[in-house]
Amino acid sequence: MADQETNGSVAAETTRDVPVFVPPTDIIETESSLLMVLDVPGADPDSLDVTLDKRVLRIAARSASSHPEGCTLQHAEYRDGNYERSFVISEPVDAAKIEAVFKDGVLRLTLPKATPAPAAKIPVKAA
Repeated sequence: MADQETNGSVAAETTRDVPVFVPPTDIIETESSLLMVLDVPGADPDSLDVTLDKRVLRIAARSASSHPEGCTLQHAEYRDGNYERSFVISEPVDAAKIEAVFKDGVLRLTLPKATPAPAAKIPVKAA
């Protein structure tokens, strides 16, 4: 699996009106699946977009700061912006069974590996 946009380094983004963050990601491989854990603190769950097109997995989300009603923000280190990252998936995966769970600012993607088609005998017709 390769990080398509950054080749492993953090990309600078200067052409948009809001910052674009590259979420730090851990990728864990098991015998049957790939597990991706992305840190997207402050992401709006309704804005999360995960798309697998051919072999490119794209993750996007928007973050917006919030604080409890009736409170005044005194200090902020989180910034509003967008999260974007994409990966080229080198393993064949079963796209219909991909699961995505977002909880406490962490997006967990489980990509089950596709099982190879069983061996098949091909009948040959004599012409």
